[in-house]
Amino acid sequence: MTRALASLCGAGFLRPAPGTWGSALALIPGAALLAFAGPAAVAAGAALLAALGWWAVARELPRSDEPDPGWIVIDEAAGMWLALVGLPGFGWLGTAAAFALFRLLDVAKPGPVGWADRRGGVAGVMLDDLIAGALAAVALLALSFVLPAEWFP
Repeated sequence: MTRALASLCGAGFLRPAPGTWGSALALIPGAALLAFAGPAAVAAGAALLAALGWWAVARELPRSDEPDPGWIVIDEAAGMWLALVGLPGFGWLGTAAAFALFRLLDVAKPGPVGWADRRGGVAGVMLDDLIAGALAAVALLALSFVLPAEWFP
């Protein structure tokens, strides 16, 4: 059960770029939740995903010979949902920007994202994506003041 949870029901085994697949898969229910219930519900969902992810990764990581197995993508789902919190409402352009910005921060690992990644263990697996998602949300909030309103309905 923990393997299915950590891999988002197998999405982590898709190639290439399992983290991108995990983020894209998480985007579908995350965007729907944003559209129907708003950012607070998405934040609550991200917290739930983070807690479940921490639990599942803590059980799966000792079984792996890799410090951050690529097939573990629940961390990407939690981070992607955090990025969506930066959108005041659902809009395709804003959602696409959230996805692109989150993936950029997750892959490039600037500043605190890289620091978290280097921690190792469960914290390293989970925190880098959560920080990337939080940074993306802050950037999206800032962009909502300068970009056209149709990006952020």
